[in-house]
Amino acid sequence: MDLFLVSFGALFSIMNPLGTVPVFVGLTLESSKKERAVTAFWTAIDVLAILLLSFFAGKYILSFFGISLNALKIAGGLIIASSGFALLTGKFREHKGMKRDKIQQDIETRAAISLTPLAIPMLAGPGTISLLITYNQEYQSTAQIGTILGAMVLVTIAIYLILKSAHFIVKFLGASGINALSRIIGFIVIAIGVEYIKGSVVAILTQALV
Repeated sequence: MDLFLVSFGALFSIMNPLGTVPVFVGLTLESSKKERAVTAFWTAIDVLAILLLSFFAGKYILSFFGISLNALKIAGGLIIASSGFALLTGKFREHKGMKRDKIQQDIETRAAISLTPLAIPMLAGPGTISLLITYNQEYQSTAQIGTILGAMVLVTIAIYLILKSAHFIVKFLGASGINALSRIIGFIVIAIGVEYIKGSVVAILTQALV
């Protein structure tokens, strides 16, 4: 249960579906309620596919490039922490490569937005991918893998429900409410990134001293 809560919390915080709500609303202003639900569904499916691919293909990526787990955790920690700073400073869209003019262009020209820009890079970005590669190396037992897979499925369901209710959330919380929540989540994300970096540095120093 502890692993489930930790992995779910980390994935949810790093992906921050609440931060994607304004973008989703902007991209689906002219869509019907049914079309929004379909877009939210396929976005969640795309995210789940990316999560599964990142988790199960992670060890092969590390092996191919000759990257150690500690190096990956430090790099991932830096990416995760930078995402947290972007949330904390209100620059999440810019950090994900989604500038206002790019969003407007997508509104005018894109027929299907579930894979890009919503699933990638808004939700399943480099921080999420590096986190799952790390999980793949740290947790090897069948029970642990099943627990992490359960967390992935639950966070995907949460993404679907949040995006499906995006227009209601915007009306209820307003831009300021969403911004406040994103800043709180940003602080948590920074802490996650720092924890990964700290653990890796301690492991490297311990190995060097032995």
